[in-house]
Amino acid sequence: MTTIDRTDQARAELLDQLEWTRKRTESLVCSLPEKLLDVPWHPGVNPPLWEMGHAAFFYEVFVFNLLDGTPSFDPSMDDLWDSFHVEHRDRWNRDLFPGREKTLEYFNTVYDQVAERIKAQPLTDQALYLYRYAVYHQNMHVESLIWCRQTVGYPAPPGTDLYRPAPGVQHDGDALIPAGEWLIGMPGDSERYAREDFAFDNEKPRFTVKLDPFAISKCLVSNRRFLEFVEDGGYRRPELWSFGGRKWLQTESDVALVHGSDEPLLRVPRHPLYWRWHDGQWQERVFDRWQPLNPDAPVTHVTFWEAEAWCRWAGRRLPTEFEWEVAALGNRPGKPFRRFPWGNTAPDEQRADLNGRAMAQNPVFDFPAGDSPFGCRQMTGTVWQWTSSQFFPYDGFRVDMYPFMSTLQFGDHKVTRGGGCATSSCLIRGTYRQAYLPVRNDVYTGFRTCALDDESPRGRPGC
Repeated sequence: MTTIDRTDQARAELLDQLEWTRKRTESLVCSLPEKLLDVPWHPGVNPPLWEMGHAAFFYEVFVFNLLDGTPSFDPSMDDLWDSFHVEHRDRWNRDLFPGREKTLEYFNTVYDQVAERIKAQPLTDQALYLYRYAVYHQNMHVESLIWCRQTVGYPAPPGTDLYRPAPGVQHDGDALIPAGEWLIGMPGDSERYAREDFAFDNEKPRFTVKLDPFAISKCLVSNRRFLEFVEDGGYRRPELWSFGGRKWLQTESDVALVHGSDEPLLRVPRHPLYWRWHDGQWQERVFDRWQPLNPDAPVTHVTFWEAEAWCRWAGRRLPTEFEWEVAALGNRPGKPFRRFPWGNTAPDEQRADLNGRAMAQNPVFDFPAGDSPFGCRQMTGTVWQWTSSQFFPYDGFRVDMYPFMSTLQFGDHKVTRGGGCATSSCLIRGTYRQAYLPVRNDVYTGFRTCALDDESPRGRPGC
């Protein structure tokens, strides 16, 4: 393929991603009636109009300001759209921000200008990198717009397909991963502007790791398996919880008392966030609807502490992030590199639950076309998967174009891998590292497990 052909292809792909992202953001915001734009305050979400304006502002900073030195659309709004200059609670102050019509005007003006620049200006490696950076950043906010609806109990977003029949046959047990040397991460700073392999700074530089053999569950932990822990009194057994887990349980109890509930003990965690026992059955809230708990679907919206406690109850452990990446990709030095469990073909609906479609409602044994080389299923999409690893930089880490993309999370966050059902397919790859505080359960988090090192490959099945 010639250089011109590669440039034309990259330009076309970029324009497609930009337009898909624009339409997806608009649909998530504009499908809400005016009264629902004022979402209740929550530490894990943002008002939808602020998310839209912030995304447009990011394009201004990382495309027009960096590449052209042009001023902002409205300099008086810069500090308000910048997440590091406006306090989180202040984003709910409607007196500070324009309404839907003016925010949409700003959003679409910036998008039109970005699209025109892509078409008209030379697509240098740096420009391509910055375009992608801004598009992928916005897709992070597409994901948060979706989990916002779940958090506050709004109707499902446009494009969801929650109740379709799910194919697949039971697929459980452990995959046995041999000892050896494995590749982790993406190329480093010397290849920062590589056209084929975009990566954020926390995925770089690539390195080799030696691992002992281990056994990892082929499937995610299901609602059925987690319910066994709940009904066995798992939340009431302190021996199953680490110091951090017991502190989280106590903190949740304190919150219940502060809120002044008539029956505050009902607020103490006894099950995952969106479960309830009602009319003689376990139910789960999916957006604004309570439905019978689907036993074969993955357990979702659980904290790191809940995943860790379940592992102790089951005689299992969480994988390290390196074990997770090896089980997902199986990349070895000197061999062709794969970006996804199934190879290098982009994700589609047959391989992964992404793009806000099935919303983690399909069985853990569904999507067989997305299996990893070792037979691990749903390593991409469905839920962000907790690992035991703290979020730290790789050796040789260098801050990228956006200095706060990773650095603010180093140290006190846990690594999750794989992407979730609300993650955009253009954003995810097997090396992608997401960092969440271990108390987070508003995002689409779940987990799979490993056999204990002295029991591998025995132990209770992980699914």
